[in-house]
Amino acid sequence: MVKVIGVRFRRVGKIYYFDPLDMEIKQGDHVIVETARGVEYGYVVLGIREVAEDKVILPLKPVLRIATSKDDEQELNNKAKEKDAFKICLEKIKKHGLEMKLIDAEYTFDNNKVLFYFTADGRIDFRELVKDLAAVFKTRIELRQIGVRDETKILGGIGICGRPLCCSTYLSEFVPVSIKMAKEQSLSLNPTKISGVCGRLMCCLKNEEETYEELNSKLPNVGDFVTTADKLKGEVSSVNVLRQLVKVIVTLENDEKEIREYKVEDLRFKPKRRRDNNNINDDELNVLNEFPVVGRILQKIFQFPPLKLRIIGQERMKRKLEKTVQGTATRIDSGNARRSQYHIFLFGMLANVFQKCRLTRSRFSGQKDRLAGVLDEFQCILKFGVVGIYQGRSHLSLCLEIHAKIRTNGK
Repeated sequence: MVKVIGVRFRRVGKIYYFDPLDMEIKQGDHVIVETARGVEYGYVVLGIREVAEDKVILPLKPVLRIATSKDDEQELNNKAKEKDAFKICLEKIKKHGLEMKLIDAEYTFDNNKVLFYFTADGRIDFRELVKDLAAVFKTRIELRQIGVRDETKILGGIGICGRPLCCSTYLSEFVPVSIKMAKEQSLSLNPTKISGVCGRLMCCLKNEEETYEELNSKLPNVGDFVTTADKLKGEVSSVNVLRQLVKVIVTLENDEKEIREYKVEDLRFKPKRRRDNNNINDDELNVLNEFPVVGRILQKIFQFPPLKLRIIGQERMKRKLEKTVQGTATRIDSGNARRSQYHIFLFGMLANVFQKCRLTRSRFSGQKDRLAGVLDEFQCILKFGVVGIYQGRSHLSLCLEIHAKIRTNGK
């Protein structure tokens, strides 16, 4: 265990750990610390505590001192100087005609460096601008290009909910957000409704994602067939995720159809399989190491967790590196260099198998006689790879059906 304190340099910035040494530092104090940017003035947000060594980057830099009244006064002077530096930089940008938007200016505590944050559509040649700024401020100049999310975090604003932006009030780091989260929460996929002020997907989509995943796992999909408590069979027309209610189109005895609402506990259906990205047993790892191409099949067909594939990929790293040159040459020779981008069902896996006999789209019709030999290997991969892991009757029948269709088409 290591004794640390947590320090922030911006209002909602990232928390950095420092060694408090023997000082009595409390939450809310200001401290002077040394960072990669130089000596800086920080705010203590986490008091003295002990954390595991693997949670911090060693060696920790020590706290230089607790901020005095003189240090507080210097920090206020730096804030005033930052406003003047911002105006001067704007004038220089306009003078050089650079297409960049200046966002913020910042002095380090010891005035050893001035940082300017800006956004731009592409790369900007600001070498002449840096020379002019250095001549004015007589210190080191650093221009840092940031993204639209960081811009919004610095400037702040009001979201479509009417509240201050999450990123500028409590989010210290940006969390990954995807369109899948909006679908999971049954939100409108209109970009104007699910995008934030920055133009990207709203960070708050992540807040309730785990809850919606848990609730959705208990509900059937729209279009699924269910059996009700009164032994009626019907098709799901809509679901209410929060109330856990399901509307079902049931068929009555006189062949009339009626929409009825049921609680999810009163329905019988095949539950959704929740993805578990963290568990992988030795048998699965051994099978997938033996048949590397099965990983891509499982991800396409059965939505095999990507984390498992990453674990398997680490186990086979040396083997893949050895085959890189040979595989690249094969793709160039085959005339089908884009096969890795196919998302058609099983096509990417079939292309890998066909490559062993130089079967490609351009030469496929003239070499059908080789297809039978390739299909034997394909059947072996499906049998030992898919069935060996899942041992499901439906999966086995699906694999055999696919194999039969391919063999029929090959002949």
